[in-house]
Amino acid sequence: MAQHVSDQGDEHADDSLDPSDWDTFRQTAHDAIDRMIDHLKSLRDQPAWQPMPKDIRQSFEQPVPTEGIGNEAALDSFFQRVLPYSNGNQHPRFWGFVQGTGLPLAALGDFLASMMNAHLAGFDQAPARVEEEVIRWLAELIGFPSSSRGLLTSGGTMAGLLAMAVARHDRAGFDVREQGVLPSAKRPIRIYASTQTHHWLVKSVEALGLGRGCIHEIDVDDQYRLRVDVLARAIEQDIREGKSPLAIVANVGTVQTGAIDPLQAIAPLARTHRLWLHIDGAFGLLARLSPKLAPLLEGIEHADSVAFDLHKWMYIPFESACVLIRQGDLAEKTFAWNTPYLARAARGVAAGGTPLADRGIELSRSFKALKVWLILQSVGARRLGEAIHQNVLQAKELALWIDEHPSLERMAPAPLNIVCFRFVAEGESDERLDQVNEEILYRVQESGLAVPSSTKLGKRYVLRVAIVNHRTRRSDLKLLIDAVVKHGETIIREGNSDGGKLS
Repeated sequence: MAQHVSDQGDEHADDSLDPSDWDTFRQTAHDAIDRMIDHLKSLRDQPAWQPMPKDIRQSFEQPVPTEGIGNEAALDSFFQRVLPYSNGNQHPRFWGFVQGTGLPLAALGDFLASMMNAHLAGFDQAPARVEEEVIRWLAELIGFPSSSRGLLTSGGTMAGLLAMAVARHDRAGFDVREQGVLPSAKRPIRIYASTQTHHWLVKSVEALGLGRGCIHEIDVDDQYRLRVDVLARAIEQDIREGKSPLAIVANVGTVQTGAIDPLQAIAPLARTHRLWLHIDGAFGLLARLSPKLAPLLEGIEHADSVAFDLHKWMYIPFESACVLIRQGDLAEKTFAWNTPYLARAARGVAAGGTPLADRGIELSRSFKALKVWLILQSVGARRLGEAIHQNVLQAKELALWIDEHPSLERMAPAPLNIVCFRFVAEGESDERLDQVNEEILYRVQESGLAVPSSTKLGKRYVLRVAIVNHRTRRSDLKLLIDAVVKHGETIIREGNSDGGKLS
């Protein structure tokens, strides 16, 4: 006999989790927004980064709350324990890891999207039309045809993974959806990418069951661009050996130096061998928004797919990235699945079907498009392109200052917005300079002045400045130069006085 849960005598049986007093909540929300605006307004007066004190770090080790502390107390906890201790990417002097700065109106877009709480699988609703419009706008801005289709994703890794899945479905030569990857064991798949390609590709081929061994790494030239002659020989060699070339991944703005692979020379190779051409444009692709920079990116129009992050060089808050597939129906052929509980209806809510979910892996999707839609309407593509061009000009000026300074050495070309350099001192070995520059990085970051990052080029440790920051001024970069030299000279003196050890 079925048992029934009784609500007799339960005083909370019909309670909602909504505020009991909406006017009080309204004031709480207004106060929180005011505090965040004050935070953004005063960013320049704050440290670029500061380490968490021990008591703050330990405060995140408490047991799960059984009883709530109320809205105001919970928000106070955020403002005291969380907001001051981010990695600093909103700050005008943050240039590490190609992380974007965000825009206030776009943050409001996130707020509105969360308050609306739309489910973006599709359906007959305005939010789905917003995402479709944003995708169409982005395709137009980068020169893709109107017939292309796409999806907004969490980041470039997910965008690239989806593109590689579509490439595999279309070019593998067998039914991947039905048979999996077993048929590829007889003729191993090959994907070609330069040694400078971001590790999203490794993650993607592992997740797709292809394994890291499917990646055929191609050497780069002295500009860190893929060598097309080496690529051509690699494809021909793999064909002779019975392997199955599938795709070429070209970079528009490599993560280390901002290099742009020679797209116009790569595209004919892709066509000749019927290889899928994917462009990883994580941050660099959006340089196309600037008419002055667009010629650097000629050849994008030949790609079968592109992936790029709006939360980097379009200044949109995390998470916001995009994948575009030139032949629009291929994404649906790769991912769509018909089920009775999500069947397209003749009328009503389900009449729109789930076209957005059918282009990727996720069914439940947030309303990421709203903040992009608002910014493109509010700011406009032209102004965004000007901000991107400004970052490139700042990088070029920084590179010039480095070249002119006797204690600094530029370690790579700076074609876009990334500048790699190091502090140098006469008579010091490369190994010693690696240690000195690593210590410089820590001291600059820990001082709160700025956040550059680091990488290795030619086995040497270098400082790396990646400018995707609309708040940066030329004077900020000058402060960095002065700080690097000052710390470098201090570290050298300290080392000379204590036998070469770093303090």
